Amino acid sequence: MKKLILASQSPRRRELLEKCGIPFICEPADIDESIDDRNDLSDEIRRLSRRKAEAILRLHPKSVVIGSDTIVAVNGKVLGKPADREDAAKMLKMLSGNTHQVITGLCIISSERVYQDVSVSHVTFAPLSDKEIEAYVSSGECDDKAGAYAIQGGAGKFITNIDGDYYAIMGLPLNSVYEELKKISDY
Repeated sequence: MKKLILASQSPRRRELLEKCGIPFICEPADIDESIDDRNDLSDEIRRLSRRKAEAILRLHPKSVVIGSDTIVAVNGKVLGKPADREDAAKMLKMLSGNTHQVITGLCIISSERVYQDVSVSHVTFAPLSDKEIEAYVSSGECDDKAGAYAIQGGAGKFITNIDGDYYAIMGLPLNSVYEELKKISDY
């Protein structure tokens, strides 16, 4: 059986992939993760997830590698990981009372095949008071999260509607990963 490698250091992606019940290791890709927000965001995130997977496949050519990345966009503006808590509060104010997109790219690659997909989900936040934003930012949960929130955590109480794949919003479209790995006879 080929070794399965998750090209990520994200604890959320690791936790999600564990749900598939398939042994894997994590090895984050050391690449430039910048995207050009003047281009189609789905195309950009697709390219980024593939660059991550290809970087690890070059190091482990006899493996199967999963690359994934997630961005949050509101009103055409990409919200990456907040630089600090003040930046997180600004992001949450932008999300407050609005619907935004969560775009997750997926690439599963080996020397024999390449599978790519992009999941676009729409998430609606209730209007948030300054007090709610301050409390959430103070919790620290927003640190190191695209868009300054974790859907599976305390921010869940702010969400009024989800149109899309919950697991892709968390960072890894679990069903797509599982279905593609089933096609690889070793898994």
